[in-house]
Amino acid sequence: MTTVKAAQAGPQLRVAGSNKRSGVLLTGATWIISVLFVFPVAWMIWTSFHSETDAASNPPKVLSAFSVQGYRAFFGGNPWPPILNSLTASIISTALVLCLALPAAYALSIRPVKKWSDVLFFFLSTKFMPVVAALLPVYLFAEKIHFLDNIWLLVILYTSMNLPIAVWMLRSFLAEIPSEMLEAAQVDGAGLIRTLREIIAPVVMPGIASAALICFIFSWNELLFARVLTGTRAETAPVFLTGFVTSQGLFLAQVCAASFVVSLPVLAAGFAAQDKLVQGLSMGAVR
Repeated sequence: MTTVKAAQAGPQLRVAGSNKRSGVLLTGATWIISVLFVFPVAWMIWTSFHSETDAASNPPKVLSAFSVQGYRAFFGGNPWPPILNSLTASIISTALVLCLALPAAYALSIRPVKKWSDVLFFFLSTKFMPVVAALLPVYLFAEKIHFLDNIWLLVILYTSMNLPIAVWMLRSFLAEIPSEMLEAAQVDGAGLIRTLREIIAPVVMPGIASAALICFIFSWNELLFARVLTGTRAETAPVFLTGFVTSQGLFLAQVCAASFVVSLPVLAAGFAAQDKLVQGLSMGAVR
């Protein structure tokens, strides 16, 4: 009897040992990948607190004296108008995207229109064309209507660029809502606007937060349209960063300091929506 139990326990022990080794390897791989992602950001922040001479040295002087020279140069260049322009364009365009994408996703998931799959493909097809291909027509159109160097032009462009992504994301979230919940709202006499505001929006709030964060990041980081279509009044933060690359050379400490400061709004938005974002990633997973 003891021999039989030992024979049965042998494979179980081997499986347990194999699972333990797999868990250790997976944990080690996760730490390595995390370090690879975090190291460039940490190095950028570390370099921003050094002088230009130490930052540009080769090999780099890791333990050199700290300096805030790069931050003085960044804030001395009056970065607030470009940062405010980026905040304005990103926040307003994200709000407009959500206002338009939520009803569209509702029509494509809960109350599907005819040939809804073709509609979704049309939304996705708008992202096929390279951005640079649309740059010249947009520039000529904006020049014709005297809309160059205007922050509202960027708001319109960012809204149109991010709307297809938001519709696709929100549709996957809305597809998870039980039909019984919507039927109960109809029985209570709730209209479309009230259903969207009081029933659907609270349930899919993690998805809304995920879509909003992605749209905000895409708008904040956009450079090509902002570089070509703006001048001095509507200059955004990414365009302002390119000013640190001059004919005199690359001022590494200043660029690192400016990049860190400009990244703070995105980091703050990510931390603020962290819980909702994690829920949204799992809730809207493709089945």
